[in-house]
Amino acid sequence: MSATVETQDANIVWHQHAIDKAFRSGLKKQKPAVLWFTGLSGAGKSTVAGALETKLAQLGYHTYLLDGDNVRHGLCKDLSFSDSDRKENIRRIGELAKLMADAGLIVLSAFISPHRSERQMVRELLPEGEFIEVFVNVPLEICEQRDPKGLYKKARAGEIKNFTGIDSLYEAPESPEIDLPAGELDVALLVDLMIESLDQKGIIRL
Repeated sequence: MSATVETQDANIVWHQHAIDKAFRSGLKKQKPAVLWFTGLSGAGKSTVAGALETKLAQLGYHTYLLDGDNVRHGLCKDLSFSDSDRKENIRRIGELAKLMADAGLIVLSAFISPHRSERQMVRELLPEGEFIEVFVNVPLEICEQRDPKGLYKKARAGEIKNFTGIDSLYEAPESPEIDLPAGELDVALLVDLMIESLDQKGIIRL
């Protein structure tokens, strides 16, 4: 089932409330941001994002993790895996991440999000410096060897169509804010790299 996006009514106006992003983030003593994890299926996006969220929570930061499979159980359960529905999936998640950042949260978003144009669409929803593209960089052959859900095997057998990396294109980031060599290092080291990078970027303070 494909979703259709209606043109916004000219009579709908954004209402600016007295309590704004700066106030909310000030209460939390943190800088809001959207950490957008992208990479092939099996690269470890959800694993790294989950481990990072645990570390951030231990350090006292307020976060929320948006996971690709989880949102398709609710917010995006009406969408297929066609190119048009995938674009709508990312649009919805981008709008949700924007609202969560407005609440002062550090949002971790783990999605394949295969197309550069869609990731750019989300970037443009947010103020400069608030969108942090994290490339979970693992070659296709390693992802296929891992195949934790058996999806590559099914895709190779023709049981799954439009599978990213097999019969659907993945466009790797050209200049991500963070490039994680997730095919070479274990999760603990990747989290350490993320924490160091977020500190350097002023998202957190160690």
